[in-house]
Amino acid sequence: MNEPASVFRALHQGRAPADPLVLPGPWDATSARVFEDAGFPALATPSAGVAAALGYADGRTPAAEMFAAVTRIARAVSVPVSADVEAGYGLPPAELVERLLEAGVAGCNLEDSAGGVLVDPQRQADRLAEVRAAAGDRLFLNARVDTYIHGDPAAVDVVEETVARARLYAEAGADCVYPIMAPADGLPRLAGAVAVPINALGTPDGPSAVRRLGELGAARITFGPQLQRRAADAVRDLAARLLGR
Repeated sequence: MNEPASVFRALHQGRAPADPLVLPGPWDATSARVFEDAGFPALATPSAGVAAALGYADGRTPAAEMFAAVTRIARAVSVPVSADVEAGYGLPPAELVERLLEAGVAGCNLEDSAGGVLVDPQRQADRLAEVRAAAGDRLFLNARVDTYIHGDPAAVDVVEETVARARLYAEAGADCVYPIMAPADGLPRLAGAVAVPINALGTPDGPSAVRRLGELGAARITFGPQLQRRAADAVRDLAARLLGR
């Protein structure tokens, strides 16, 4: 039987440009089952969406509660699940890997900023290398690059900084890099400069929007907390109808 990480890793390979891997983001066990039943081959939890479901602001979820929620999601479905664990909650790499494997996930996101400040890229690469060494092939490692949300365009060339970080993280053992909020027209340059798949942040507006990102170079599309927020909007509309508004 194939290990979940191997199955998940294979889903990223050999994608046609118009057919990127689409990973919806469940925030609880029920939403995870809905996405699996719809036919998605894998899922990727959003930390902000899970935080909202647990009653926390983004970035404020205690590690124990995040891992418990991710465990419930992974146990609810038979497809591979990747977990967004923000910057790793200060856990040493070996302990972080142990917690992820105990949760039953196939991969994780790790971001290169803390408290809204970018981490030194070599320091982050060293951490990613330690996570890779501890995990071996048992986890698919998606390295988030936060230059477009926390970089200073007045101080650096954001595109060059993004490419440099992405290359460094790939060399450290990342399976995929995620330049979150990178503009769509910048994806071809990023995809051409990095040897591993590119994860792009998409909008849940249908297949054509996803296909376009794939054609521009993204091999994988995630949506952050957008699906959870749309679900919350639907509940809000239902509440209004119940009140006759």
